[in-house]
Amino acid sequence: MAVVRTLRTAGAVVATTAAALLLPLTTTPTAQAAPPSLLAPDTEGLTPQLAIAYTLAAHEAHAAGVPLWINSGKRSRAEQAALWRDGLRTYGSASAARRWVLPPNESTHVTGQAIDVAPRAGAAWLQRNGFRYGLCRSFDNEWWHFELATLPMTPCPPRVPDASARPRR
Repeated sequence: MAVVRTLRTAGAVVATTAAALLLPLTTTPTAQAAPPSLLAPDTEGLTPQLAIAYTLAAHEAHAAGVPLWINSGKRSRAEQAALWRDGLRTYGSASAARRWVLPPNESTHVTGQAIDVAPRAGAAWLQRNGFRYGLCRSFDNEWWHFELATLPMTPCPPRVPDASARPRR
């Protein structure tokens, strides 16, 4: 079992072992009700790394009295396709729509590698503090969109203006 060394900054746990967070999810259920997940709500379908990073960040934000929740996380290809079609109708062209929504084969939401958070105060907190967990805001035009983009406690990479500026996968 790999162990991630715990790093403390200003009293906040920055990283912990994945095993400690995931243990309740992997234990054998008994006749009693299963214990609640230690992961934050709405992290289902996210990569384990993103789910853990967001859970730790959300815990710190809530402890500081800052509201923060996931507005949109993992999306199915069908959900993303519907958003893409809506974007095409709304913005009139693929190039205009790509500034705000990507097709399913390019969206990091489909692969569980992105979250959209709310409210704006929580997103502002995450933009200031997310690097502690490797969470970074990706696009200048989307204050709500975050991805696991760096190692904990290292600076976030520069944002791109919008999703259309991201290199296609």
